[in-house]
Formats: sequence, structure tokens, C-alpha cells
Amino acid sequence: MGKITVKVVNNGGKPLPAYATPDSAGMDIRANLSEPVVLRPLERRLIPTGLRIAIPKGCECQVRPRSGLALKHGVTVLNTPGTIDADYRGELGVLLVNLSNEDFTVNDGERIAQLVFSSHETCVFELTDNLDDTARGDGGYGHTGVK
Repeated sequence: MGKITVKVVNNGGKPLPAYATPDSAGMDIRANLSEPVVLRPLERRLIPTGLRIAIPKGCECQVRPRSGLALKHGVTVLNTPGTIDADYRGELGVLLVNLSNEDFTVNDGERIAQLVFSSHETCVFELTDNLDDTARGDGGYGHTGVK
């Protein structure tokens, strides 16, 4: 299991994202608000976190929903997973959406999403006229049936 070091600027003064258990993949990230934000049904809002980070080259950070918010309140991250690239230096924002039928209030310091860090490869496309054959071929959505 590898570790990366990520420099962080904490302009919000909230606790830094941290792993809840030794085997957690994601770290909860908190809202940094001057006043509560009410998300009406089907409304989306960019929620600030007060954090800016410097991710090492070859790595990314994904913003993912918190399962408890989704289950209990129907609130999730709209562009999940949201990708934070290694060269981004702005404030981290979380695009929340309320998929429930009731208003949901986001309070200052509330855990609103989770961050997952990982390494990635860089792709170079090679133009060709043909691709190798596979058993699956061009079978896409639903190609394996319902069972």
C-alpha cells in the first residue's frame, strides 16, 4: 500500500480530511460556509470547502458521494466521481444535488463528500484502421442479458 504526500492550504479552519478507519479508501471533506445552504428538491449547488491542494504528478483526487447522505437524505455528488487534476490549485468545491422530495440544509463544517486519491496512467492514442477481435466484440449495453 503506497502513500502520497499532498500539500494542503486550509483557508476554512475546518478539520482536514481524514480516514475514519485504517482500511478506509476515502476521506470525508467538510463544507466551509458563512451561513447554511438550503438545497431544494432537484437543486444543485457548488459547496465550498476552504481547501486547496497540490496533488503530485501522476495522481488524481476523486470527489465521491457519502453513502449516508445519499441513503438518508437523497443528497449526492452530481458529477460523481468528480476528478481533481494534479495541476489544479483552486479551492475544492463539491457539486451537491438534492434528489429527494424535501429540502436539505448543508451546515458549516458538515461532512459532504469523500476524497479518494489514486495514481493514473497517461494515454497516447495510436491511429489504426482495425482493432483485434475478442469474444465480446462490439456487444455493449445489455449484451449479457437480464439473468
